[in-house]
Amino acid sequence: MRILVTSAWPYINFVPHIGNIIGSVLSADVIARYYRLKGEEVLFVSGSDEHGTPIEVEAAKLGIHPKTLTDVNHAKVSELFRRWEISFDNYTRTESETHKKFVQDLLMKIYRNGYIFTKEAEIPYCPEEKRFLPDRFVEGKCPYCGYERARGDQCESCGRLLEPTKLVDMRCAICGAEPIIKKTKHWYFDMPKLSEKLLEYLNSNERLTGSARNFSLRFIEEGLKARAITRDTEWGIPAPFPGAEGKTIYVWVEAVLGYISATIEYFKGKDESRWRDFWFDKDSRTLFFIGKDNIPFHTIILPALLMATHEDWVLPWNVSATEFLLFKGEKFSKSRRWGVWIDEALNLFPVDYWRYVLLAIRPENKDTNFTWKIFIEKVNSELNDTIGNFIHRAITFLNRYFDSKVPEPRELDTLDREMLNDLEKSVSEIERDLENIRIQSALGKIYSLAQAGNRYLNLKEPWKTFKSDPQVCANTLYVAMQIVKALVITLKPFIPRAADKFCRMINLGEEVSNGMWKELYRPLPPGHKVNKAEVLFRKIDLTESDIERRIESMRSKPELVSIEDFAKLDLRVGRIVEAEAIPKSRKLIKLTIDIGGEFKQAVAGIAGEYGLEELKGKEVAVLVNLKPKTIFGVKSEVMILASQDDEKLSLIVPDREVKTGSKIT
Repeated sequence: MRILVTSAWPYINFVPHIGNIIGSVLSADVIARYYRLKGEEVLFVSGSDEHGTPIEVEAAKLGIHPKTLTDVNHAKVSELFRRWEISFDNYTRTESETHKKFVQDLLMKIYRNGYIFTKEAEIPYCPEEKRFLPDRFVEGKCPYCGYERARGDQCESCGRLLEPTKLVDMRCAICGAEPIIKKTKHWYFDMPKLSEKLLEYLNSNERLTGSARNFSLRFIEEGLKARAITRDTEWGIPAPFPGAEGKTIYVWVEAVLGYISATIEYFKGKDESRWRDFWFDKDSRTLFFIGKDNIPFHTIILPALLMATHEDWVLPWNVSATEFLLFKGEKFSKSRRWGVWIDEALNLFPVDYWRYVLLAIRPENKDTNFTWKIFIEKVNSELNDTIGNFIHRAITFLNRYFDSKVPEPRELDTLDREMLNDLEKSVSEIERDLENIRIQSALGKIYSLAQAGNRYLNLKEPWKTFKSDPQVCANTLYVAMQIVKALVITLKPFIPRAADKFCRMINLGEEVSNGMWKELYRPLPPGHKVNKAEVLFRKIDLTESDIERRIESMRSKPELVSIEDFAKLDLRVGRIVEAEAIPKSRKLIKLTIDIGGEFKQAVAGIAGEYGLEELKGKEVAVLVNLKPKTIFGVKSEVMILASQDDEKLSLIVPDREVKTGSKIT
């Protein structure tokens, strides 16, 4: 069987958090590893989504070019995925030339087939930033569910695809100004023409999960609309259509096509036509792993794009969409730093701890809560006390009583036979769960098998029967080692690093290798010699508060700078002499500051913290040698310094009156 496994491409405006990784990347890795163990031909691809408006917004806030930001973050995220043991065959990026060319060629094919047309659209425009505001450049209230921080392309609360102009109380995501509406010409994908074909595809695909199927059918029943596939932005893939100069392709159109371009790229320099086997051979399967907010892009937009080429593409065979992972009952928030990010996670605990816990609580049917209490309990009780403990006990007994060799079984008793029958049943159920992408359930059955193994050893008491009845002891450890072998192999997709160490421990090879699943149906033979037992897991002896303090310490630890770099900053004491509100801005104030007889302007986002009269006469710390920038039409020449506690700002002020213009050292 030929299987293409994909995970949603992460936006790399920032490092992904653990909620991002569980629904797509980590889940996809489990299934890719499982099918490799089965001996299937597997290709696992994904990449960094570089052209989304989140990247442009973040780069604008940092004052750098988007490519500078994505170069850094792509390298960082690629390395983090390697450390998370994600077994990509190709992790690429949307800035690759292969991707750009493929997207432009496919869209031109759709254009020539009559599925793309032009019309004028009314788009939010920020008069302060002097630019159109597509997608996430606009924020406001969702017209459907009332969520206050909906984005211009989609509401992350209810999952609805949105048009920016439909938002209530629109505001510019860069500066907070209220946009005006201006007309601009865009190119539209005529999806309504494909409604019947899409409905036929969805109704015939019995493998789609309930949430993916129901959401998609409701989406079509409400009536498909033609969607703009171009944007008024400079950052992205240039639109290839005649007359579309200055336009770029909407990120979600090109991002879903990235699964195909990543396949093409993987085979470059090899058998370059092989990519077609994965996308045109009807015996191939394509599996997509996403969060529930990405459902329509994979079940409707991607199939529609492929149908519009009039070619016989392999459409998504299955789309596995998870619900949201919450952190202490709330959604992850980058702005509030609410949650755990994947780089922080690995600085706290080993990767196998994280993989085990996240997969054990994978939000398959409803939003799931992550807490440190759950994390500690899963690691200590399940991974250490049950799985690790059983494997260590069984191998230790074999080391001690039978010279590390699997003994010859004779005349197994009822309990022995029942345990072997339960083992066979467990393996079958684990396999069935993984085939049906019930990842949490499969891992739960592996844990239950280890529990059963521990109960079996406790009932059989090999430490006693070794002296009283050596053959009974031999039978016990023969059965126990069959369970160990099954655990080692079935754990590989979930905690690969530990599984490979266990594999070396029981002398099955350097690693649990591709094609090894069939070994589950072959007993570990008598005389097979194992190596010395080792303890792989350790209990977490930290409290929830201890972990929180460690995270806080990591986040507050500044990057070291040289004394020469610090000396470049001209920091002085200034006195605010004027404070004025800036029209159309809710949070910005124009300040005139006396810096020892020289008057400078600053634009500060402190309107929600200080009144205008309150600011006049206040002494503040000022960074003087800052490159000027125009914000909301006001030239900002210097920066005042403030501290931030959660979302509350407090100005940095001298503890006694000093001469204005005094240097801060």
